[in-house]
Amino acid sequence: MFIRPLKITQHVDVQGPENAKTLVLLHSLGTDLHLWDLQMPRLTERYRVVRLDIRGHGLSAIDALPFSMADLADDVIAALDHLHITEFSVAGVSIGGTIAQWIGFKIPERVQGLVIVDTSLVNAAPPSLWRARAEDVFHHGVEHLETGILGKWVTPKFIDSPYADGMKQMLRRTTVEAFAGCSYAIADTDLTNMTFPRVRAVVVRGADDLLTPPDYARRLAEKWHAELHTIPGAAHLPNFEQPDALTNEILSFIGADKPS
Repeated sequence: MFIRPLKITQHVDVQGPENAKTLVLLHSLGTDLHLWDLQMPRLTERYRVVRLDIRGHGLSAIDALPFSMADLADDVIAALDHLHITEFSVAGVSIGGTIAQWIGFKIPERVQGLVIVDTSLVNAAPPSLWRARAEDVFHHGVEHLETGILGKWVTPKFIDSPYADGMKQMLRRTTVEAFAGCSYAIADTDLTNMTFPRVRAVVVRGADDLLTPPDYARRLAEKWHAELHTIPGAAHLPNFEQPDALTNEILSFIGADKPS
């Protein structure tokens, strides 16, 4: 569906039983809500699952730059308000995990749990690199970066798979404004000194994730008083490469064995 709870039209997908608990899924920079496709069959058996394309990704619109990580969180909150969803859990990967944390900061009383995947308090790459990448994308587009980006998203043995090709297409279809705008937002984000609310959380990291070093993931887990779990055989985006393992992490954390 398409909604406009604020000034930007958002593309939102809602599946699962209407009377079930709500789970919100947030994708990474350069992908779209289809990153979660392989998690959907099992998650929708128990939960009302809300996926949305963040601004400028997939089928969601984008307005003027710049925008902040807090703005991206406001987009999600506005969509949930529009859908009359008052309480929910959130699972986010990469920038989706950072947006999920901002949602936890803004409305902790509504967040029942956070699954934070391959994300850190501050990006391991320096802000200058993200700003330079944003400028590069403005001048040359996204497509020339795809080989290097895809090589960080998945492990070498997965890079020739059909699903990796699908991720490449998602990247190519991301607007320049969205990729650059999110890059600037990442450059400006450092959660190290934020006051963390007492929201239940788990931190998940792909064992081969070069973009989220182990010590960055450990510091994040410590801040949220959360356990740190590792998914073997996965890099930065485990959704397609290790779909069952990621789904298991989500289900075990939000209580798949409990009645909805």
